[in-house]
Amino acid sequence: MIDLLTQFLDFMRHLDVHLENIMTQYQWQTYFILFLIIFCETGLVVTPFLPGDSLLFAAGAITAKTGILNVWVLIGLLFCAAILGDHVNYFFGRFLGKKVFTRDYWFLKRSYIDKTQEFYAKYGGRTLVIARFVPIVRTFAPFVAGVGDMTYRTFLGYCLFGGALWVSTLTLAGYFFGQIPIVKDNFEIVVLGIIGISVLPVLVEIGRAKFVKK
Repeated sequence: MIDLLTQFLDFMRHLDVHLENIMTQYQWQTYFILFLIIFCETGLVVTPFLPGDSLLFAAGAITAKTGILNVWVLIGLLFCAAILGDHVNYFFGRFLGKKVFTRDYWFLKRSYIDKTQEFYAKYGGRTLVIARFVPIVRTFAPFVAGVGDMTYRTFLGYCLFGGALWVSTLTLAGYFFGQIPIVKDNFEIVVLGIIGISVLPVLVEIGRAKFVKK
């Protein structure tokens, strides 16, 4: 377990190097590898730890550097992966969520669902767009939308808009800015910064909730 965690952290720290090696070795098959990662990160409740934001940025940057992949094909495929993942999560929550999650699990507590439903009640479908840019939360948001009986029409609209905005913004940011010398030479810091900025709203909300509770 410790070895797996160490390998995962190493992969995240040197995401650009590992991704470039994957592209060089597997060529066009890299499309499928990236598709699978994004699908699992957005579609499986048990894999919220997979890289999302940082992977999109790194994929765009390495695509620009190597020229192995086509950035527009990449964006289209990863958009499909994100939308497909959201749909799996949504329908799982809609048809099985209330039956399966009647108690707390190590990766999901009933209170998380209740809190997210309250957030949906306050902000509506916009939650799906906002959640796209927040790690872990984006994995649970479609699931809770299904559990909370959000209509499919409402879900689909926000899902498509949020998915397009998330994938295109981060992938193109990496494609156009990833090879700038200061970004390229400090890629690890940039990736950690992206993760930090994404997680910041969650930390602020947790801190605010604890302060109000006290």
